[in-house]
Amino acid sequence: MTHAVLYGLGVTIGAGIYVLIGLAAGRSGLHAPLAFMGAALVMAFNAASFAELGTRMPVSASEAAYVQAAFELDWLSLAVGLLVVMTAIVSAATIGVGSAGYIAVFLPLPAPWIISGVVLAMGIVAGLATVQSVTFAGFMTLINVGGLALIIIVGLGHGTDVVTRLPEIWPSAGDATAWAGIARTALIAVFALLGFELLVNIAEELKEPSRTLPRALFLTLGLTALIHGLVVWIAVTAVPPQELARSKAPLALVFERLTGLPLVTMSAIAIVATLNGIIVHMIMIARVIYGLADRGGLPKALTRLNPVTHTPLLATAFGVGTILVLALTVPLAGLADLTAGLTLVIFAVVNLALIRIKGRNDAPPLGTFICPRWVPFAGLVSSVLLLVVDLIV
Repeated sequence: MTHAVLYGLGVTIGAGIYVLIGLAAGRSGLHAPLAFMGAALVMAFNAASFAELGTRMPVSASEAAYVQAAFELDWLSLAVGLLVVMTAIVSAATIGVGSAGYIAVFLPLPAPWIISGVVLAMGIVAGLATVQSVTFAGFMTLINVGGLALIIIVGLGHGTDVVTRLPEIWPSAGDATAWAGIARTALIAVFALLGFELLVNIAEELKEPSRTLPRALFLTLGLTALIHGLVVWIAVTAVPPQELARSKAPLALVFERLTGLPLVTMSAIAIVATLNGIIVHMIMIARVIYGLADRGGLPKALTRLNPVTHTPLLATAFGVGTILVLALTVPLAGLADLTAGLTLVIFAVVNLALIRIKGRNDAPPLGTFICPRWVPFAGLVSSVLLLVVDLIV
């Protein structure tokens, strides 16, 4: 149980908050924590659906496997698998663009140069033997989480503003501009909460998955929402939201304002966090592409393993190249919204799969976590509604 939660936190608490906190502050100011609370509620429905599917079918390549089991359509399963790959590619590009602001604190070079260097260097690390690249990523995760903990500790000990200004989080019912800003921040919040769903990919390796997986999913999501909510609130009370939105290194600015220490202190931690996020995504992209090719959905050439590193270098190179193109051509806000939008589409399809499976009334395997029938409907409706509201706003 403990190891599952630590894994979940490692893949969920990541670069998103370092990169996107400025965008969140710019869109909804002091009300930004509300967007994270709303996004966490939507994600809770999806977590319950993943908990049932993950205990019904404890397999890797989870989303594609669920769709295959529900609809028995090879093309739809492949499409979902490719959508998962595309979402990870866009997410890695988002983090790559966001990392440039922190790196520029040390290397004042043009952003395209920094982005290109980061993506290519992390691509090389992702192409190493799996044990080396995963160990590297795990080490950086500790630094990443430590940076957020430092912000919370310093923020809570800095003064009373964090508590006395709490009523300012909630806008008046008639403030349409504020509520629209919260709605526009919701996709940013979804991006920052993503990763908990990856726990289902290790379900078959867990002891008593019917008990461990649901608890790990909900604990991971709850702790991530709490930590991110605290960091966002501390940030918008320490630095005026619009100033935070203009910063290329927003959390470093918050740390500087709270402690008086130079930007380089938190920028170094933020660089580690963002690089870690890119590597984790690249590793996952290559493995999913390999899996899809191994099942015949993609060219067999993508299954070739390097004789030295035993990793799928061609699949890795495809992911790295696509990430680089997107990172150099699409702005940060567009990438973040696209990542969250694609993920919500995947979640909607997964909920549809669970609705279909439940509708067949097949007897679930012994020990399956069973969520109420209304839960996947709530997950489907809330995911689609969040997409529609964002489009309207």
